[in-house]
Amino acid sequence: MAPQFPGSSTDPDAPQGGDRVPGLHGASRSAEESAADTKRAKAALGAVSAPIVPAGSVTGRSLTLVITIMCFLACLTAGGVYMINQSAAAWLRNIASEVTVQVEAAEDAQATDAIVNRVADYLGRQAGVRAARPLSAEESNALLEPWLGQTDVLSSLPVPRLIAINLDLSQPPDIEALRGVLAKDFPTAQLDDHRHWQAQIRAVTRSLALGGLAILVLVGAATTAIIISATRSAMASNREIVEVLNFVGANDRFISREFEKHFLALGIRAGVVGAASAMLVFLVLPTLVPLLGGGAVTTAELRNFAGGGVLDLAGYLLLGIVVVVIAALCMLTSRYGVFRILHART
Repeated sequence: MAPQFPGSSTDPDAPQGGDRVPGLHGASRSAEESAADTKRAKAALGAVSAPIVPAGSVTGRSLTLVITIMCFLACLTAGGVYMINQSAAAWLRNIASEVTVQVEAAEDAQATDAIVNRVADYLGRQAGVRAARPLSAEESNALLEPWLGQTDVLSSLPVPRLIAINLDLSQPPDIEALRGVLAKDFPTAQLDDHRHWQAQIRAVTRSLALGGLAILVLVGAATTAIIISATRSAMASNREIVEVLNFVGANDRFISREFEKHFLALGIRAGVVGAASAMLVFLVLPTLVPLLGGGAVTTAELRNFAGGGVLDLAGYLLLGIVVVVIAALCMLTSRYGVFRILHART
């Protein structure tokens, strides 16, 4: 964004053509000095028609690339943490609405089936239980296939049978009382309410959220340092222009606003490109995992862990918020840097 020369600006903070600049009309000033000031002002007028940090220069392109990478990392982190939190919330809802009863295998399959049916019939009559569905031996063995593979050995092993109990969350049963009755009437049955897994899921989710927050803070700090350095460089390369603007009466707020416009536009461009790149990663991730040799198990684990690697509408809005924050950070940091440099000179 090219800063406009104050003499021709309508900005209330910029000096107008009729403003009297101290020192220009003093009786002690010679004609040569006045002519030199006029020459400097004309030179500044031609110089400030170009951007403070030209986007086409090596410095401008490098700065845009760095801010784009920072925004890409921030969007990737925010989107990843969001997907994991959404998936964890779905896990917790499913776990809270269901408990499992494990029945040890008896001497033969018929005896095991009889015990499982009796336990399922008893549980289905309890208050707060919507349904009690016993899993067949084939379904129980299928749960072990991701770790043991498809093998006929499972049919000869005493694999425990499971009963999935769907709870009524509006009027849940007394889990401890139900566990005590099962231990008394059915010694081979054990009730698991998944509290241990719920605690682990919450702990992992909190750890990932804190890790993502730490990464976002580091990205923000790095972006701030980069913008401050770029502002110092722009101020140094345009030192004569800034001095002439101060000389003709432009205040610090007018000068800083010209830098803010430039870095705000840079932050928006870089932020949009970085966010679009992160969206592309989320879109191709489910397709990329099988191509890298992940296999069906890895793809299923990714879907369970991160919800398939695809963002919903709220996730895309979150990436938009990241772009806004990056652009605002660029603008505010440049303002702070300019004010600090100008005040240090005065």
